[in-house]
Amino acid sequence: MRAAPLDGVKVLEAATLFAGPLAATFLGDFGADVTKIEHPARPDAARTHGASKDGVGLWFKTLGRNKRIATLDLSRGRDVFLDLVRTQDVLVENFRPGTLERWGLGPDVLLAANPRLVIARVTAFGQVGPWSNRPGFGSLAEAMSGFAAVTGEPDGPPTLPPFGLADGITALATAYAVMVALRERDRSGAGQVIDMAIIEPILMMLGGGITAYQQTGYVQPRLGNRSSNNAPRNVYKTADGRWVAVSTSSQSIAERVVTLVGRADLVAQPWFATGRERAQHADELDDAVGSWIAERPLDEVMAEFEKAEAAVGPVHDIRGIMTDPQYAALNTIVAVDDDELGGPVQMQNVLFRLSESPGSIRWAGRPHGANTDEVLAEIGVSPEQLAALRAAGVV
Repeated sequence: MRAAPLDGVKVLEAATLFAGPLAATFLGDFGADVTKIEHPARPDAARTHGASKDGVGLWFKTLGRNKRIATLDLSRGRDVFLDLVRTQDVLVENFRPGTLERWGLGPDVLLAANPRLVIARVTAFGQVGPWSNRPGFGSLAEAMSGFAAVTGEPDGPPTLPPFGLADGITALATAYAVMVALRERDRSGAGQVIDMAIIEPILMMLGGGITAYQQTGYVQPRLGNRSSNNAPRNVYKTADGRWVAVSTSSQSIAERVVTLVGRADLVAQPWFATGRERAQHADELDDAVGSWIAERPLDEVMAEFEKAEAAVGPVHDIRGIMTDPQYAALNTIVAVDDDELGGPVQMQNVLFRLSESPGSIRWAGRPHGANTDEVLAEIGVSPEQLAALRAAGVV
């Protein structure tokens, strides 16, 4: 096996919560040397999000994996931070616009210190515009992007997801932007600034709504689990109280599903010929599919759909995910040894599999300040200087 694809790329993460840190996690999973900088007195709030065990935040074990953890107050440790920046390839930061500039650490200063630096600036609303200086989180992006407006039941309110969807999409987009900027640096030799607004990547994922509205005035309504593009498409309850999702995005799959449930006669209907026309008859199709599924337990439903080569999937909670044979075959969930929790910690594996240079999880998220001494020693901070910085609360 060759070295990891990003071996030798050094990433400095000065970001909190989810979008920026998760982007750095994606880079670290494929070999980048990621150093996460936290405030010495105010650790990343992500450490306290979600479940914990013995006072240790569990989600941070995933979010902080493959990262060295150091502390530094950027507002008072400007010179130390610049020394760190001089050794890095990438900086990921998510301070509100103007904050780094106020500390004398704006992009002009950072690029003067390291002209090859790629600076990824991740904020809710971007670096410019009337909202740029407002506080914001992924939930606002999920609302402003139109996602919430089309999510939920037709007679219910707009619905926000119960997890950081916009942050996760932004993290993927940021990691991609960093790789594009590094590729450009290979050609030009110069770094640059990435302006990543959390409200934008999720908007791209919502499809052709902008073009449809501009061209026809169409505004997508809330449809619950249904789709305006195909039917049957819904979740259905089995005889043993489980749920399955059925999708018929292709014509051939739609024909197989209705044939399986004993309604092959529907295929001959003129309206069955396209997904959008089928969607106009969702009540009839849901009744046919739902009543068939309701008479059978989950295992039988899954087996019959498999024989018919029709698309179905169980609606898992976390217990189902942990025992699903497909996830097991893909090695999607892995165990990582962790001294802080005294044993193996299970988490999601890296995002994709490379045949010759795969990524890996080398360690789980570490405690606050775990690598401060090591990181600062690498830029020439002596033990005496480190002690003085610590005494002053700078690290």
